[in-house]
Parts: sequence; C-alpha cells; structure tokens
Amino acid sequence: MQTPERAEPATLSTVPDLARMRRQYALEGLAEHDLAPDPTAQFARWFAEAERAGFLEPNAMVLSTADAEGRPSSRTVLLKGFDARGFVFFTNYGSRKGAELTANPYASLLFPWHPIDRQVIVGGEVERTGRDETAAYFRTRPHGSQLGAWASEQSSPVESREVLEQRYAELASRYPQGEGVPVPPFWGGFRVVPRTVEFWQGRPNRLHDRLRFTATAEGWRVERLCP
Repeated sequence: MQTPERAEPATLSTVPDLARMRRQYALEGLAEHDLAPDPTAQFARWFAEAERAGFLEPNAMVLSTADAEGRPSSRTVLLKGFDARGFVFFTNYGSRKGAELTANPYASLLFPWHPIDRQVIVGGEVERTGRDETAAYFRTRPHGSQLGAWASEQSSPVESREVLEQRYAELASRYPQGEGVPVPPFWGGFRVVPRTVEFWQGRPNRLHDRLRFTATAEGWRVERLCP
C-alpha cells in the first residue's frame, strides 16, 4: 500500500504576509446627529441598507457565549426577528450555545457587514422566547428544516453522516410533506435583550466612528468611543 505524502509544514515564506493586508475605509462617516433616537430604529435603518447592498444573508451574526466558568465560544447564527424587546434566534436548547446560555444568560452579537465598512455589536442578557412565539416561527420553516430540527441532536457526537441521514429519512417517512411537524420540546428561541448596542463605521486612517447606545434608567445614553 502506498504511503500518503506528508504535507510540508508552513514556513514564513509560504504564510501570507498578514501585516500588509489592509485597505483604506473611505465610505461615509457616522455622526451623533445621524443616529435614530433608539438602537432598534438605528439597527433597522442599517439593516435595510445592508439588504439594499445585496448581502447574501445580512441577518447572519456571530453569537458569542460563555459557560459557567467563563470560557467563551462563538458561532454564526441567523437573526430571525428584532424589535424594541431584543434580537431573536432559534436553536436546539441542548446544543452548546443553548447549554451555555442556560448556565450563563449573557451574550454578544456581531453583525459583520464588511462590504459597507460597518459592524453592529450587541451585548445583553438572554431570555427564552415563549412557546407560542417559538411555534409561530417553527411553522414558517421549510418542511425539511422542521425535520432537521428533530433529526439533529445539535453539538452531540454522531457516529457518521449515514446515521444522521437515516434519522432524517425515518422522520420524513413519519411526517410526509404536507403533514404538520410538531415543534420539538427541546428546540426554541432566545432573545438577547440589549444593554449596549454599538454602531461601527469604518473611516480613513483607522479613525473609525464608534457610537454606542447604553441602556440606563432614564433611557438610552449615546457616547462616542475611541477607535
């Protein structure tokens, strides 16, 4: 049997020169008088502009959580709703993020809208959505995604791809297209209730605009942060 060739280790001559990877941000700035009166309205404004820019998934966001010992983890999830109450996404409650949010109900969201030189960073406490809200969203999912929510014990080891597909096939036989799929009891929504929302606009010479809303007893306070 032929021995597979071993890959050569990377050297300084083969690794990209990351120190030289940069570009100048030259789009419009963000001034205090440009902001909407609250972060929900400002987010809606920027989200609409991200949509118009033709992003494939402007609702893709990096969700960062931490376990009970403070060890962080991050992953990309999809925003499925937002309003004055907060930012909502759905998941398996038994997944890593679900377990971490149950043990340590705080999270950070990052919307990386790089093509328009913008980021939005949300931080706050996390609560579960009600079952009625979860069921209403679950019914909007494609049939296959509904089955997938049952088939996948998210974040748990699985023996093989074939095992996962066999679970799906069994569910597809039990719940054919057109037949209602019940909402899994272990699946539902989380709402990040914002305490801070930062709007980041890239500017020339790394002098970026960073305007942060912070929740106070009197309402939202806005402050400018050094880049």
